[in-house]
Amino acid sequence: MNAPGRVCPLRYCYGPAAIARAHESPAETLYVIGGLYGNLPALDSIETMVHAEPNRVTLCFNGDFNWFNIDDAGFRAINERVLRNDAILGNVEAELGSGSDAAGCGCAYPDQVDEGTVERSNQIHAALKRTAARHPDLLAKLDALPTVARYRVGEVRIGVVHGDAESLAGWRFDVTALDDPAQQNWRADAFIRAGVDVFASTHTCLPAARRFDHGKTKVVANNGAAGMPNISNTKFGILTRIATTASPHPQLYGHKLQGTHIDALAINYDDASWQERFLENWPKGSPAWLSYFNRMANGPDYRL
Repeated sequence: MNAPGRVCPLRYCYGPAAIARAHESPAETLYVIGGLYGNLPALDSIETMVHAEPNRVTLCFNGDFNWFNIDDAGFRAINERVLRNDAILGNVEAELGSGSDAAGCGCAYPDQVDEGTVERSNQIHAALKRTAARHPDLLAKLDALPTVARYRVGEVRIGVVHGDAESLAGWRFDVTALDDPAQQNWRADAFIRAGVDVFASTHTCLPAARRFDHGKTKVVANNGAAGMPNISNTKFGILTRIATTASPHPQLYGHKLQGTHIDALAINYDDASWQERFLENWPKGSPAWLSYFNRMANGPDYRL
């Protein structure tokens, strides 16, 4: 489908070779933070978590750190703080500076997502785009962000993407695709061509971690959302922590690969403060309220 919100622009397509060519940065402890969605209290909590770590922490925000923050103060605060760290484009950021609305929100939603959700996402992004236009200095910095990042933690090579190994808005690291045997050959080839042991992703809004035997053990870690609940009846976000040392924070789940810990950590943010901020921008009946408020209050219909 080529309708706004469902189309995947050609400029989103990079392929595993781009990950292989990306500069590899060493890190002692890497936090991969996808889908912050403008949640300032969650960002406060992440920065507090960093202080408890025994080693230096590299923060990589792998896209969609903007979304609900359509107020000028919130837009500026999120972007100024995020851009002090490593960051790559999500579809939300990629479309903020676009001169066209043909891609809508840029989510490239698959067919199983209903039309109402797609249309509301386009409306949310249109409001955010109007806010972004009032901050050309931040837009210029967002436009300069890369689409992928590459790290080495211990002996483990990590490719950080927003969507999947092929595209910024790809869905092949969604939980359904990760459990589809028909995707095995594509995934094995992607690991080889990208030259990584781990893909760290987000985009699909729900978390998943899978370990695969592709000759050598490989891992896909999708954190879901840092700025929204990911599990039924919970009120915390999730980030992916990759480090040679064990986490000082409780892990939700994880793997150990070549002596390196790959863990999902809860982001326990001030939910009351966040809901208040959200409702100031998106009151009852607004597009974001209709699509997301129940998830914010009760979590999605999803279990680990």
